[in-house]
Amino acid sequence: MKTFRTMVQPGAELSLILAMLAGCSVGPNFTRPTQPDTDRYTSDERLDATVAADGRAQHFTAGAEVTADWWRLFQSPPLDAVVRQAISNNPTLQAAEASLRQSQDNLRAGYGLYFPQGQAGVSATRQLSAPAQLGSKTSGTIFNLITASGTISYAIDVFGGKRRTVEGLRAQADSQRYESKAACLALSANVVNTLIARSAYLAQILATKQLIELEKLQLHLAETQVRAGTAPYSTVLTMRGLIAANQALLAPLEQNASQAGHLLATLEGITPSQAILPEIDLNGLSLPMDLPLSLSSDLVRQRPDILSAEALMHVASANIGIATAAMFPSFSLSGSYGGASTTLANLSAVSKFWSFGPTATTPVFQGNSLWYARRAAIDAYQQSQATYRATVLGAFAQVADSLKALEHDAEGLQAQVEAKRAAGEALALLQVNYRAGLIAYPEVLTADVQFHQATIAYLQAVAQRHQDTVALFVALGGGWWNEPRAVAKKEAP
Repeated sequence: MKTFRTMVQPGAELSLILAMLAGCSVGPNFTRPTQPDTDRYTSDERLDATVAADGRAQHFTAGAEVTADWWRLFQSPPLDAVVRQAISNNPTLQAAEASLRQSQDNLRAGYGLYFPQGQAGVSATRQLSAPAQLGSKTSGTIFNLITASGTISYAIDVFGGKRRTVEGLRAQADSQRYESKAACLALSANVVNTLIARSAYLAQILATKQLIELEKLQLHLAETQVRAGTAPYSTVLTMRGLIAANQALLAPLEQNASQAGHLLATLEGITPSQAILPEIDLNGLSLPMDLPLSLSSDLVRQRPDILSAEALMHVASANIGIATAAMFPSFSLSGSYGGASTTLANLSAVSKFWSFGPTATTPVFQGNSLWYARRAAIDAYQQSQATYRATVLGAFAQVADSLKALEHDAEGLQAQVEAKRAAGEALALLQVNYRAGLIAYPEVLTADVQFHQATIAYLQAVAQRHQDTVALFVALGGGWWNEPRAVAKKEAP
């Protein structure tokens, strides 16, 4: 039997080997983490609706889409205007968007690793030669030397270090994109929550002032009765003390309202002196009744903080490949061409020089630095895995907290509604009896205090229900993926 062997030139054999290795990238290929193996957020059965509170019950629709501008469900044009002003002018959000553009530009710069690198240079020097360096006994001469040359080099990415670098830059840009979405979501939530809190403070201030006016009328009646000798003077003193105590409650409420206004101005990107804040009636806000509830399998694909943690895990995975490729030989091709002359006029015709050829370098001894650099990259990847799992667990807990909060908010609000109604009816009845002279005024004072406390507690419960509704939208990711396509394309890297 005859054996036939194909003869390949050494240069062609090297080219063939390099071409075969060009598609190889050392290090792990990143795969997305698996979704949590659960179909609900709490240990209880799936919640379909809260109890009816203040005549309204909130319903949850599993798998429903979360609208991108979820705050408009409160049906308040002034609230919508403040949120949009903050999104367009908030410096923290602008900083996040600038970081996103920076990461995208770094990615575009990274693509340059795939292309040959060219350089051109020109030098002009005046030199004194030393013939003795060449064994000559003649004296040196002074001359001018003008050199012009160009160099082209191309790094052959045999082990994929360059590709892993670009992969890491792309994942970093993804992470920053999701960080920008998270910053926008946090901003809109802070604006809405602050507006709700400020509206609640203003409502409590109004309720307190109305109670004080009512008490002043009762004080006038008591003073009339004292002058007529039908009531003791201690009643007047007690009423004056109660009015003063209620007036003292106004200062901290007004301070809280002022601080909320200052915070809103800051979120809008303006100074407090420039802010023109809307007077939003707490009871005028429309509480969203039909709430979306994303499937647990979808949550990890839509929460920006989870997606950012996943992208950072991708960056850590790419860094393992970069550290691994550094342990292997590197190959490059380079060529240069130029000319040298003692005068600029003869530069194109005298003393041409050129060079071309491959270069291979391999690490021989680095004091184990390359090995431990790779180990450090693996450790960083394991850290990013743990961070991702913690982020997912925190997200699921946040959704569970929001669902439970809405359930208990409805129960608490309904109790406050009943308490307020009972306190109001008791106060009205006691006031009638007092004017008829059937009871002493301390009983009316007690009813006044109870009604005021019930009113404040009711307003706080209403505000809490609104804010926990906001928390649910935030916990579900805010619906940024449902933004109009034009906006999505504009932000795409």
